[in-house]
Amino acid sequence: MNLIEPILKALKNEGYTNPTPIQEQAIPVVLEGKDLLGCAQTGTGKTAAFAIPILQVLHQQKAVQRGPKQIKALILTPTRELAIQIGESFMAYGEYTGLSHLVVFGGVSQVPQVNALRHGIDILVATPGRLLDLIDQRYINLQYISTFVLDEADRMLDMGFIHDVNKVIARLPAKRQTLFFSATMPKEIAKLADSILDNPLTVSVTPVSSTAEKVEQAVYFVEKENKPSLLLHLLNDSAIKSALVFTRTKHGADKVAKFLTRAGIDADAIHGEKSQIARQRALSHFKTGQLKVLVATDIAARGIDVDDLSHVINYDLPNVPETYVHRIGRTGRAGASGIALSFVDTEERAYLKDINKLIAQSISVIEDQPFHSKNTRTVNNHTTARFTHRSSNRNNQPKERTWTKRMPEKLKAAL
Repeated sequence: MNLIEPILKALKNEGYTNPTPIQEQAIPVVLEGKDLLGCAQTGTGKTAAFAIPILQVLHQQKAVQRGPKQIKALILTPTRELAIQIGESFMAYGEYTGLSHLVVFGGVSQVPQVNALRHGIDILVATPGRLLDLIDQRYINLQYISTFVLDEADRMLDMGFIHDVNKVIARLPAKRQTLFFSATMPKEIAKLADSILDNPLTVSVTPVSSTAEKVEQAVYFVEKENKPSLLLHLLNDSAIKSALVFTRTKHGADKVAKFLTRAGIDADAIHGEKSQIARQRALSHFKTGQLKVLVATDIAARGIDVDDLSHVINYDLPNVPETYVHRIGRTGRAGASGIALSFVDTEERAYLKDINKLIAQSISVIEDQPFHSKNTRTVNNHTTARFTHRSSNRNNQPKERTWTKRMPEKLKAAL
């Protein structure tokens, strides 16, 4: 892919051998200086798709440029966690380039960020609010930006950041390279992309309606009051090494984490009302294995990238089908396998129907569990098939667990 030796050396250290589809398509485009419209969901490797070529271009420019450092690349992203993750990627891929980067976000003191800015940086990763604050205080000047990346544009819209995004764009040089990434392309996002991109090349990889091929999905029908007991029942299985548990609300995340802690399971919660220090501590402990379970809301979980995450558990099923795809994409990343389990109470059956419709496949239903709901009024007219899932018992001997696969008649007819 015509990558330079300092980056190849860093990629080798990271254990990278073959590019993902989006990396293979996007890196040459970015290296040529062209604008890019990338439609890619989480877990496809898009961070490396823009970080690697940005590092290469800036490294080559650095050899001929003189004078103080100026911010040449800006990556705008919706959440603190995702900003930190992107920063870590730039650090890893750019280890031998001599380029400096900084991550800025709100919720923490700006003093260390300001001190770093005064020393000069090449690459800035930022969330919209803190970036605008620092611009207004004249600590950040965007006039030297040559490459602008807008990451997770659809999430920016969901979180109400589009107005801030437009403010940032208005401060950028008119002549620049723009890389635009979004998992989905609603009308508002398509309109924004059209307004800021100049004759872009489009790369679309793994549409949002599809789920990671190696993520095994299953559903538990359970009444709402039995969800805590079912969760504890599953987590006591030694086959689950680590689990990211999703709840719909911040209060729900705290409640589930406290319940698990009282039951003797190492767990913590991460959501928007927690301080940045608390969030980073919980995430760090989860990544290092000090926590078995991290309970999160959707917004807080955006950007969580944990190697070898074995399970994602939807304690509350999301009412937006695309959110389900994003959630289960936290496991089965970078070609690894994973398991996504979802608890569905009576009120959530309609959400499951919408998810089945979006992903165009049925999700396995596990009936052989102590809290199986007897209420089947909304799941009649399904076709049943059976298959087995192998896990390990206490003696590390394989055992078979029978799952039931239910396919809606309409979907069956369509296939």
